[in-house]
Amino acid sequence: MKEITLLVADDHPLFRQGVVEALSLESDFRIIAQAGDGNEAIALIRSLNPMVAVIDINMPGMNGQQVTHQVTSEHLPTRVVLLTGYDDIEQAIHAVLAGAVGYCAKEIEPDVLARTIRAVAEGKYAVAGNIFNRRDLDRWIDEQMDGVRRSYSEPGAPFHPLSDREMQVLACVVRGMSNKEIAGLLGISHQTVKNHVTSILRKFSVEDRTQAVVYALRRGWVKLQDTAIKSQE
Repeated sequence: MKEITLLVADDHPLFRQGVVEALSLESDFRIIAQAGDGNEAIALIRSLNPMVAVIDINMPGMNGQQVTHQVTSEHLPTRVVLLTGYDDIEQAIHAVLAGAVGYCAKEIEPDVLARTIRAVAEGKYAVAGNIFNRRDLDRWIDEQMDGVRRSYSEPGAPFHPLSDREMQVLACVVRGMSNKEIAGLLGISHQTVKNHVTSILRKFSVEDRTQAVVYALRRGWVKLQDTAIKSQE
């Protein structure tokens, strides 16, 4: 059985130790690091490259969401499972869009957490008690967003405040593309992409790309299943 190296991060020592002890009982797991806050967690992930990091979402300094975003931004190989005391669908979607591959309530049974870790180590995604491949995860997120939208959406095409080019850039951001990748796809400069992203954040009154994606998904302006992105000359 393939060994899975793990980091466990939580600012409550007693809870963290409980997770470590439970996971240490699994013969294919090896705990290689523990962290008490987000800054320590990201430093250890950079230096040790654990296969999976099990991280509390609510920590002082850098929270689990921010650690996840940093791991994704730096293209680190570690796959992040977030633990939360507030098992909320919208927060789960936000976590996945930030780059988390697992999102679990802290009430999770140890054997279920172990199965979750094995699944994400194999490249799958574990959210809301389900194990998904990427396509099924995207479909699930779209379904959740459709449910939210149905409560207040007007018939017909929804209004949005973005230009056609900004909508193209936003569609690329939803796909998780970097500014460099977007520039190459759309045939525009890296600086132009940065300007468009800044404009999108300002128009949406949000602080980062993940929040912008959640904002647009909830309003039906983009869908994760929409994969065709055409450049304009």
